[in-house]
Amino acid sequence: MTVNDDVLLVHGGTPLEGEIRVRGAKNLVPKAMVAALLGSAPSRLRNVPDIRDVRVVRGLLQLHGVTVRPGEEPGELVLDPTHVESANVADIDAHAGSSRIPILFCGPLLHRLGHAFIPGLGGCDIGGRPIDFHFDVLRQFGATIEKRADGQYLEAPQRLRGTKIRLPYPSVGATEQVLLTAVLAEGVTELSNAAVEPEIEDLICVLQKMGAIIAMDTDRTIRITGVDKLGGYTHRALPDRLEAASWASAALATEGDIYVRGAQQRSMMTFLNTYRKVGGAFEIDDEGIRFWHPGGQLKSIALETDVHPGFQTDWQQPLVVALTQATGLSIIHETVYESRLGFTSALNQMGAHIQLYRECLGGSDCRFGQRNFLHSAVVSGPTRLQGADLVIPDLRGGFSYLIAALAAQGTSRVHGIELINRGYENFMEKLVELGAKVELPGKPLG
Repeated sequence: MTVNDDVLLVHGGTPLEGEIRVRGAKNLVPKAMVAALLGSAPSRLRNVPDIRDVRVVRGLLQLHGVTVRPGEEPGELVLDPTHVESANVADIDAHAGSSRIPILFCGPLLHRLGHAFIPGLGGCDIGGRPIDFHFDVLRQFGATIEKRADGQYLEAPQRLRGTKIRLPYPSVGATEQVLLTAVLAEGVTELSNAAVEPEIEDLICVLQKMGAIIAMDTDRTIRITGVDKLGGYTHRALPDRLEAASWASAALATEGDIYVRGAQQRSMMTFLNTYRKVGGAFEIDDEGIRFWHPGGQLKSIALETDVHPGFQTDWQQPLVVALTQATGLSIIHETVYESRLGFTSALNQMGAHIQLYRECLGGSDCRFGQRNFLHSAVVSGPTRLQGADLVIPDLRGGFSYLIAALAAQGTSRVHGIELINRGYENFMEKLVELGAKVELPGKPLG
């Protein structure tokens, strides 16, 4: 991608209307691909989106001797881990780039090879995602870890052993780490205060298909009984509820009407309730969900993000753009990532009125309340947005900037759009299908 290709010109003021499709969840598919490493037979993963995180994991798997090829249907991958091998350190670093996914290779590689290497990790800059906890967990299973200049070297002198772990916070990444490590560890692993997101449940379904024994209790406790061997799996990934909600917010902000084929009600119920409170309309059928702005004024709300089954933090940023068009004061309390509201400064440059606060507003006290983070916001609306020069800060913030540019009057230059490819499949083609007036400099798209 050239420099110009990483800039998108957005001519705002046109409602988004039409149909798009969402495929498998970004927060499940790459992890299910990693899980294939644990098996002794090939696996088939369906409903795989063409996003950068998938390409990163595919490359890393191939570096470690896993054969990855297209399956019989579109969006299907066949992963054969029969000949797993060590990979070159420099190659791992080059393929991983800024992705944090390599940390989840640790457990499977320790089981298959007895050692693993993890380069320095990146990801979206939205707050702390301490990887030290991942290494602490792996030590509890019996791994030894040596920090070197180019990354972390891990070894398992003997078979990893089950352990008792309590997460200080129900982190999705830490829960995935425990699951992928515990399934082949000797004995029972008990994980308390675990994440229970739908993508975690889907990963557990994948591992159970492979032969794992995993029980989920109602109190966020997961018990994994280690087995000696796992096979392959055939699995259709659950659809991406976070992408579906992003398009729903785009319909609301642009006064549009979008049918999101593949969206499912069950994993989006909390979002749908909030969408209705704001004044958005939706209609559910067996194939997807239609989202639209029914006319009239949008309503301000008080909103607090939380882990599942609460309102997901990844839903917050796109919806905040729509809330700039709601009448009155909306209060946002971000409790998952302490820096996630930083994206609002660009919205203010476009004409929004958003004030950030260090206090916990509109809800219960959270772990950021005494730590001087700007993690609450008051959005005053409605305000007319104007086109601007925007630099994408992170995945969801980036898509939110796109929504704001589409809702604004005039033309915006959105820089860094490659970052959106991490989690939104063919997003530029989808924008064109919905009637957006967007173009790469010198190359009209729609």
